[in-house]
Amino acid sequence: MTQWSDELQRAWGNLPKGTRSEIERGLQRVPGGLKGWRELIDQAAEHLRLVAGTKRKVAIVGPANVGKSTLYNALIRPDEEPAEVSAVPGTTREVQSADAGVFAMVDTPGTDAEGKAGEIDRQQALRAARGADLVVLLLDASHGVRNPERALHQELSGHGVPMIVALNKMDLVGDEVSEVIGRAIGTLKLSPDEVVPISALHREGLEELLFAMVRKEPEILVALAEALPAFRRNLAQAVIRRGASAAGVIGFTPLPIIDFIPLIGIQVTMVLGIARVYAYRINLARARELIATFGMGALGRLVFYELSKFGGPPAWLLSAGVAAGTTAALGYAAASWFESGKKLSGAELRTLMIRTSQTTIERLKALGRRKPRKPELTDRLDEALEALSKEH
Repeated sequence: MTQWSDELQRAWGNLPKGTRSEIERGLQRVPGGLKGWRELIDQAAEHLRLVAGTKRKVAIVGPANVGKSTLYNALIRPDEEPAEVSAVPGTTREVQSADAGVFAMVDTPGTDAEGKAGEIDRQQALRAARGADLVVLLLDASHGVRNPERALHQELSGHGVPMIVALNKMDLVGDEVSEVIGRAIGTLKLSPDEVVPISALHREGLEELLFAMVRKEPEILVALAEALPAFRRNLAQAVIRRGASAAGVIGFTPLPIIDFIPLIGIQVTMVLGIARVYAYRINLARARELIATFGMGALGRLVFYELSKFGGPPAWLLSAGVAAGTTAALGYAAASWFESGKKLSGAELRTLMIRTSQTTIERLKALGRRKPRKPELTDRLDEALEALSKEH
């Protein structure tokens, strides 16, 4: 372990328990499920490489046919060489390693095969475990923890390498989930947070497993925590772009009064999406209330009036640009509120709406005065909103 890692371990240990818990709670609320975790890990990987200079090696160890290669394939990057998966015990005969962002995942042969070849496989797996920074002991939940698995756990514990027990194939235990987990905890004499139930085949519980892994590695936990704000902002930008693009399409074919209803629906959905990104729990009524506090209806009409009084763009272009621009501005204002607690004043929001609408309209002008087909409009709106997101 590097000197930097040692220092960080000490610093992490010296943090107040409340501070450590706050960081961990923030990471537990990563939006987007496993995909969200992958994106966050990608953002943290470069930071960790620059500071620590290396990835943390994670060895997946366990008996044959418990799903080690399936789990390995679920966690590594899509462009990495997958491990061969088969129902035949002993399919994995060599240690295999691949990139998984802040981790280097190591797939190992089974530890319970018999004979000379089986003993070679077992020693390979144990050697990989001793050389790892973290061990994931993978067990088959469908038959519980038997004496050989308990002995393997004891042997791995003696290596002094941090370890997590993952109970795989939870999809096969039916209604006995709690009992199976409880028996494993009791048999191995572990605390509940050291045993993670998963289904590698169905990719269930993998977010919880990743979180358990990073909790064992303070430097990774810190890297992820530092990457989390940028990750949330990127995710919020994607939500804003989708909402604003949909609003622009509605504005493209306005129906007096009636178009206001679906536009509000899109804006409410967008605000709810941004709230989820920042781990805020708000309901539909609260989202509508938030939009009302910004005075969106009146401000949108005011922006439309101010941008139309000078003439120029055709009405369809102006309407689409203002609908998309004002919705984007609402998204930026909501994201600012959720992220930092800062609420834009009416004047600030009006200025922002005019600027975002003008930028969108300028991009749409490339379509000419001829009214385009909706796919053309959508493509141009996406370009305009992508440019806007780079300014915020």
